[in-house]
Amino acid sequence: MSSTATTERPSNVSEALARGRLGVPSVIFFVLSAATPLTVVAGVVTTGYGVIGVLGIPLAFVTVAAVLTLFSVGYVAMARRMANAGAFYSYVSRGLGRPAGVGTAWVALIAYNALQVGLYGTIGAAATPMLNRLFGIEPLWWIVALAAWALVGVLGLLRVDINGMVLAALLCAEIAIILVFDLGQLSNPAGGSVSFAAFSPENFFVPGVGAVLVLAILGFVGFEASVVFSEESKDPKRTVPMATYLSVAIIGVVYALSSWSMTVAVGPDRIAEEAGTQSIDLIFNLAATHLGDTVLAIGQALFLTSVLAAMIAFHNTTARYAFALGRERVLPAVFGRTSPTSGAPRAASLAQSALGLLMIVLYAVNGWDPVLQMFFWLGTSGGFGVLLLIATTAIAIIAYFARSAEQETLWRRLVAPGVAAIALIAIIVLAVQNFADLLGVAPDSPLRWAIPAAFPVVALLGVLWGLVLRSRRPDTYARIGLGAESAAAAAVPPASVTEPAPLTAEVRR
Repeated sequence: MSSTATTERPSNVSEALARGRLGVPSVIFFVLSAATPLTVVAGVVTTGYGVIGVLGIPLAFVTVAAVLTLFSVGYVAMARRMANAGAFYSYVSRGLGRPAGVGTAWVALIAYNALQVGLYGTIGAAATPMLNRLFGIEPLWWIVALAAWALVGVLGLLRVDINGMVLAALLCAEIAIILVFDLGQLSNPAGGSVSFAAFSPENFFVPGVGAVLVLAILGFVGFEASVVFSEESKDPKRTVPMATYLSVAIIGVVYALSSWSMTVAVGPDRIAEEAGTQSIDLIFNLAATHLGDTVLAIGQALFLTSVLAAMIAFHNTTARYAFALGRERVLPAVFGRTSPTSGAPRAASLAQSALGLLMIVLYAVNGWDPVLQMFFWLGTSGGFGVLLLIATTAIAIIAYFARSAEQETLWRRLVAPGVAAIALIAIIVLAVQNFADLLGVAPDSPLRWAIPAAFPVVALLGVLWGLVLRSRRPDTYARIGLGAESAAAAAVPPASVTEPAPLTAEVRR
């Protein structure tokens, strides 16, 4: 933003996120915290073994990591051209048109809010073992949830780099304990020998592989958030690509290693039975047996902080999506303003906190199951929404480079995102077919179709809102997808607002 623009529009000072505060490590901490490594290893992996009964989960994580790496090729190519906290919303706007971008933004808000709010349902369960061990108490889940809500709400109003430092401490300890657990399991193989059966294709391409792939991709949700923090990065063209590729690699290695080591310690022929019986306690019971009670206590404490770290990461991600929409006036302008002291998206953060409080109170008053009906249902639904966003963005990347004059290699603009789009669409089809299993409901449950159908409905409503903006508020329509440059677009005469959406002449620095 130039000094002239600042003089003419002083309010624009509060329409920009604080720049230059995040380096590669900080962005990685946000991304990996959203992926909740210990929560996935303890919960998602054991669910996959116990409920679906497919041994090839480690290979599923490797497969999904490969697909997301292909997606990231085009994703970071877009990131080099535009730093925008709206991420998916911005890219779809540039590739498939502004109305499609608004539809994508609405889906993103629903999906990320579901992921964020759902975590309040499991924080009580995560805290119970530690509080019982230390103080001999088992507080009601909503009391623990309110304490976590207050902490996350306060951090959401502080400088983004302070949030990054908190996540750094929590995440380093979390991954360290996972690796200690893995070492303990690999050092004590069942039957006295290490088995690699979990990596065998014959144990992967079996009935249930679709559900396993969906569970695996849900474990990666959060990797895409590197672009959300691009405006606050020190060097977006370097930070975002490195953070994205490193995050996918780290997540893939940790998940594949941990899910495999579990089969080594229990035995490939017994892992489904033991996981089905012990569920989330399996990894902690193995730790108690092989490593002792002290390591077990540390692991239980870090399981709690894993959930807390994910709350912080998703709160920041969701607030920045709302900020991006408010800045471009797709949402009320108040959401597009930041704190003059911290540079955080204040109104968007407060709105996110208000929603979290409302959901905690709603579930507590009605006595609904916080783990199944809040954490599991909302978390699975939010993850499915993000899967839809990733697939749509892959298509938008291809469309953007096809319609713009931007020079890019064939691999980055077509081949990699094209292969990724095909693979992601296949996973979406499998997800819909297996949604009853993912929710843990009967095949004839209305939720089995209602939740997957909700996202296309929300997207359609968003597209219609985009069309309304085009006809009634062309000045607002001109800002869609432009990010920090949206203020300059407000000066563009309405008659100049045309499609297609790449708008390279408007936004190129």
